[in-house]
Amino acid sequence: MKNVTDRTSNPFGMRPPCDGRDAESSSAVFGYGDANADFHLIGDRPGVHGGETTGVPFTETPAGEAIQELAFDLGFASGPREQPALENLFESYLYMCVGSEPTDEAYADLERFFDAELRAINAHILLPVGERATDHVLTEYTTQRRRFDLDMADLHACEIRGRGFMVVPIRDPIEWDGGDQETIVSTLESILASDYRQTKGVATLVG
Repeated sequence: MKNVTDRTSNPFGMRPPCDGRDAESSSAVFGYGDANADFHLIGDRPGVHGGETTGVPFTETPAGEAIQELAFDLGFASGPREQPALENLFESYLYMCVGSEPTDEAYADLERFFDAELRAINAHILLPVGERATDHVLTEYTTQRRRFDLDMADLHACEIRGRGFMVVPIRDPIEWDGGDQETIVSTLESILASDYRQTKGVATLVG
């Protein structure tokens, strides 16, 4: 069933309890993209992966821009870099509020908004970026978190079975070395070329 919405930013009208900011910026960087996407890119928060001014995830910071470049390379994104048109890709953060570094309690308080949006999108492939997002996704949406030491160099671009999802962790771009960029592009190109809709929650290639 397709979502009946043509809104690119905050398609489900999330209203997280963020503090108000000045008139030049939003209090939150909401989920953004194709609400019927098969791929869901999951970052940490605006202070890490960007968007505090643009209101668009994965913009403005070096790490965010590197992830957004992947979206362009793979054909998910087109148009201007700071407000791209996304097709078959949705982007969101674990913690969407703009501001200082949140506490663990603050992350937990906003988790219900992230979870509701993730389940509404119901993508086939979850793409958590960085250690915090990967830890959360593996813990909450797979039964396999205990198998891993959360070494992002090892988990980068692996395909892991989830509860109704395939999870493909992405090492944070600020830590990329060697062929990390080429590896994640190659992995996602291979998934795109496969019948991934028929293997939802089944495929698992770790290591």
